[in-house]
Amino acid sequence: MPRGKADGQRAYVLHTRPYRETSLLVEVFSRDYGRVALLARGARRPRSALRGLLMGFQPLELSWSGKGEVLNLIKAEWQGGQPLLMGLPLFCGYYLNELLLRLLPREDPHPFLFERYAQILLHLGQSPRHQVAEADLRCFERALLGDLGYGLRLDRDWQGAAIDPGAAYRYEMERGPVGLEAGEAGGWIISGQTLLDMARDDYSRPVSRSEAKQLMRRLLAYYLDGVELESRKLFKEFQEL
Repeated sequence: MPRGKADGQRAYVLHTRPYRETSLLVEVFSRDYGRVALLARGARRPRSALRGLLMGFQPLELSWSGKGEVLNLIKAEWQGGQPLLMGLPLFCGYYLNELLLRLLPREDPHPFLFERYAQILLHLGQSPRHQVAEADLRCFERALLGDLGYGLRLDRDWQGAAIDPGAAYRYEMERGPVGLEAGEAGGWIISGQTLLDMARDDYSRPVSRSEAKQLMRRLLAYYLDGVELESRKLFKEFQEL
């Protein structure tokens, strides 16, 4: 596929910001090209065909062309079928988008991750507005790290032995689960059962949900070089209202 041209490409808007008086700079996540930066000329004009289309969390079909780091958006069509995100699911959507913006390199295709993202947005759109879809978030985080080459070791420990559901482990970056000896203090620990549940994307146990959340936060903080996500700050502020 030519790098500077795409027709009818499935995509979602991750972020927009004003450019000059009438245009928008748009970061999109596309199925076949990954994250792409586009210039939507005149999109802020009242009569622009693009006005109102470039919304986050909505399935679009985009066409673009050009050279350089930022390409020219030519056409956008709304595909429909996605409920609007409201309440806590909306903050979950912001979180997913910020992860993609911070961790995905530009123009690196991730078709599997794109389909998982679309599926989870649909789930979020169908969720009650007061509910955080923790299972969906954990599944997406794991898929994202796997696609980036940071796959988690969940069913085997760092030496290759099968995870014991009744044992306790500490998870070491770049190594994986390290079993704790009887009586050994390990700081933050995770149960073998939680690791096995994560391997199956099964978050039905409250303990597994809690431990998986802690593990994924530690892993993402490591790969984000400690940068605090704005979406988490917004979520905390929302909960304090």
